Amino acid sequence: MSSERPEEISDSTLSRSRQTSDAGRDGETAGDQASPDDASRQEATVLVRGETIREQEPKSPPKKSPSKEKSPRKEVSATKVKMQGRLPALDDDSDVGVQKEHVVIRDGKADLAFTGTLLASAAPPSAPKEQWQEYRIYETNGGKHVFSKVTRSVFAEEQDTHEAEVFDPSPSSMPSQLLRSARDLARSRPLTWMDAAVAFFGYDPLAKTLYRKLGSQFEEHIS
Repeated sequence: MSSERPEEISDSTLSRSRQTSDAGRDGETAGDQASPDDASRQEATVLVRGETIREQEPKSPPKKSPSKEKSPRKEVSATKVKMQGRLPALDDDSDVGVQKEHVVIRDGKADLAFTGTLLASAAPPSAPKEQWQEYRIYETNGGKHVFSKVTRSVFAEEQDTHEAEVFDPSPSSMPSQLLRSARDLARSRPLTWMDAAVAFFGYDPLAKTLYRKLGSQFEEHIS
């Protein structure tokens, strides 16, 4: 009996060893035949110059910003369009040199009403930005001068602006003049209406056009 047991143990041990080996081979076969879904779940890697980087997911395209709405066109005044079309001519060009009653509008102040003469007026040859200015110089029967500056726009919703000043040629009676010394009065040149005009209009191109219509007294003469 003792001689038969070793053979039985040996046979059973060999049988279990074969089963274990077969199971291992089946497991390897199953691993080789993994489903495509399992493979897709794995993160892909790319080897670039010896470095392993993870494959990045594609970025979504940037969202387009909504287009800005175009502002509506402004309504224009038919009367102002006609005035613009006649530039540099003005409606009162025929009044130059004619003595008559005038009313000069001023914003924020009382309008100026007087009897006198329009000495000169000027306007630009065109209004590319739909705006333009008009310069005028008047002389009253009392010897005063009135300077007027009007800014116009062809758009109906934009109001014209009016500026005006009066030059009085007799400021010597003012108390401020009495405070000056005799030496200052002797050396100083009395202020003229032309000085006042330059202080009001300046020397922009339109102002120079206005001055040229009044003669050469606005030019600086040198020897």
